[in-house]
Amino acid sequence: MKLNIVPARTGLTWVKLGITTFTKQPLAMSGLFFMFMALLSVATLVPYVGAALALALLPAATLGLMAATQEAAKGKFPMPTILISAFRAGRQQMRAMMVLGALYAAGFLALMGVSALFDGGQFARLYLVGGAITEELVLQSGFQTAMWVAMGLYLPLSLLFWHAPALVHWHGVSPIKSLFFSFLACYKNFGAFAVFGLAWTGLFILAAIVVSLIASLLGSPALATVSMFPVALVIMAMFFTSIYFTFRGSFVADDDASTEPKSLQDGAATDRAVAEDKT
Repeated sequence: MKLNIVPARTGLTWVKLGITTFTKQPLAMSGLFFMFMALLSVATLVPYVGAALALALLPAATLGLMAATQEAAKGKFPMPTILISAFRAGRQQMRAMMVLGALYAAGFLALMGVSALFDGGQFARLYLVGGAITEELVLQSGFQTAMWVAMGLYLPLSLLFWHAPALVHWHGVSPIKSLFFSFLACYKNFGAFAVFGLAWTGLFILAAIVVSLIASLLGSPALATVSMFPVALVIMAMFFTSIYFTFRGSFVADDDASTEPKSLQDGAATDRAVAEDKT
């Protein structure tokens, strides 16, 4: 396994591959995403430790969606049991994934703890436990500061864990090393990830505009509110489908060449040729 440095335009390729793969198995990928959301939601209902448990399960659940994408990319129908792939790969990898989940939960709770220093924990309580969102609460300067601090701290946390589940599961990398390699890959391919994020943001905004225009033409503003929820869920399902391709594009293994999507193979070959020319 080695790190693959890709140009910024590859971010669009990842988005395209995610959408294309989703359309190959729309029912399966949508159903698995809903199960993914339901699993995390049910975990939050566990008394006292629900929020921490849901956070700890997130890396393993995300790996399950990546494994489903891998199957869909091969033209296969991913079964629901694929969501627990992280816990069926052997005792050693299962322990490693549990450690990774514990680290993620600890990191997320720690950043929420830092945000609590600015508003007495109101934002953290609202996010982790739930509650009513009032205009008065949102307009408080302390609450806004806590929100922005949490968002700022979440970026490096997400980069640490972006590729980590896949590295642990498919390459047997230890949890701590997987965090280092994940952050390094995201840092080295920052341009591609920036384009990737901007593209998905643009698609979401475009979908919202289209839904609003259709609702306005039909003379039913309430239709926009009702329709946007399922549309947003489908876009999120496509987004999670594309995460697998960010991993495949950022790392290359000796046995990956024959199974890698052709668009990623071509991109990697081009990058290697450019690198050789420079040397």
